[in-house]
Amino acid sequence: MLYSYPPLLPGILVKRYKRFMADIALKTGETITAHCPNTGPMTGIYKPGAKVYVSRSDNPKRKLAYTWELIEVEDNGPTWVGVNTSLPNQIVALALEQRLWTQLGDYHRVRREVTYGQEKSRIDFLLDYGDDRPLYLEVKNTTWVRGPLALFPDTVTTRGQKHLRELTAILPQGRAVMLYFINRSDCPQFSPGDDADPCYGQLLRQAVHQGLEVLPCRFTVSPQGVDYLGLGELVL
Repeated sequence: MLYSYPPLLPGILVKRYKRFMADIALKTGETITAHCPNTGPMTGIYKPGAKVYVSRSDNPKRKLAYTWELIEVEDNGPTWVGVNTSLPNQIVALALEQRLWTQLGDYHRVRREVTYGQEKSRIDFLLDYGDDRPLYLEVKNTTWVRGPLALFPDTVTTRGQKHLRELTAILPQGRAVMLYFINRSDCPQFSPGDDADPCYGQLLRQAVHQGLEVLPCRFTVSPQGVDYLGLGELVL
């Protein structure tokens, strides 16, 4: 297991509101308000009445003790989907420590949140190789599906568009990789979400044509944890 969850509590999703909050009926009979760490539209995975899991924090400084971690969907059969958007970067960091992706080569050092580019972006991971050509690695969480396709984005993302422009611009100076973290196990393919943001899809195709590398990384999610399944097929 690449990442193990702390003990989770099962429940049923009642509703999500104010972007950051979700009411969940626990199996104990108690209804709690949990922090929703996915602030996007959650297209296709926001399903009141679905089974969910939450974690609980003992930190007295937190306004909400519970965090919504997982939801079960039925698109391609019962499948758990990760809701906590803070986890993909943590899991990718673990995978980089284990040198899970041979495609990235023999890097000497990994740095996080490094400022770069004309638009002052911050790259999720900068991999150094001991020469003057580093690798810029950006991570995007993906939960929207259509049949076998995982899609990103599920809404217009000006931030995502900016990241693609920045990565394309640095290609003459180094490698650039877009890693799509497919946060569910039922999608063997990946494609840009053109219906939600056609500009993003156009920028992605242009970037790939100019040398951007894409890793559509498939993960299996369960109440026990998250594990890596391998690369999906890129469909452009």
